[in-house]
Amino acid sequence: MKKKILSIVSLLTLPGLVLAACGSAQTEPAGSAAIKVLASTTFLADIAQNITGDRAQVESLLPAGADPHAYQEAPTDVAKIAESSVLILNGMEYEHFIEPLLENAGGQRLVIEATAGLTPHEMEEHTAEGEEHAHEAGDPHMWLDPNLVITYVENIRDGLSEADPEGAETYKANADAYIAQLQELDAFIKDQVENVPAERRLLVTNHEALGYFAERYGFEVVDTIIPSLSTEANASAQEVAAAIEAIKATGAPAIFLGEVENADLANQIADETGVKVVNSLYLETLTDGEPAATYIDMMRFNVTQIVDGLK
Repeated sequence: MKKKILSIVSLLTLPGLVLAACGSAQTEPAGSAAIKVLASTTFLADIAQNITGDRAQVESLLPAGADPHAYQEAPTDVAKIAESSVLILNGMEYEHFIEPLLENAGGQRLVIEATAGLTPHEMEEHTAEGEEHAHEAGDPHMWLDPNLVITYVENIRDGLSEADPEGAETYKANADAYIAQLQELDAFIKDQVENVPAERRLLVTNHEALGYFAERYGFEVVDTIIPSLSTEANASAQEVAAAIEAIKATGAPAIFLGEVENADLANQIADETGVKVVNSLYLETLTDGEPAATYIDMMRFNVTQIVDGLK
């Protein structure tokens, strides 16, 4: 997905399709019902809802519990996009499923890329045969560092203010309040991580997801069993052997998986190495109720699971 960023708002350009931030319905709303806000994922919808407050209801395209890497579009998805006046994406090619939906929906809407202005980690993707190729957009999992989510909030705030100028003061006040909550979350995570001895701050994961989290809070990613950004990728025999060797060499105490990921391979490696498998993290989606009903709840829950798994 190619992108061109104008200030904080991204105009999403796809083959045969340009979504422009224009039209009187988008720029001159009559009131709170004048904009319909759609986010690609549940965690983005929750972040955006904190900014819109009572002024607009934010809907998530993907339902709670859905894995974006394996998502199969529903018949209603095109209609949801067609009816939206603001669409919020993570960007960095995370929403690989979105292109055909946008083509079928048509129309015009303001598209906000939450990661606009952030510099991603460069990544190497592995094919099923183990061959490497560059993942052009980089690692998209920036939301797993709350400090980077502050940029998400600023981009969404400014995009909403562009779409609904009458609500700009509301969006700014709500964004400021939510940024304060994110700063509190960041402090909470740092405090919790202090409970893990420095030599045990070692992460083994099923796929590439926790790089930004690790960088922010002083963890080392010892190995990713499947060195891919997607939960749908497969591991080669060499990659499994490398994971076993890395765990034995470093003494990493656990393997961490997202709740939507298949734990069979991790369990096999755990049998070989004697480590724990923690397969209850929520990395890509919120839950309908506890334990990850909001983005902040999701992060607090994940940190508790990681810290307990490494003690």
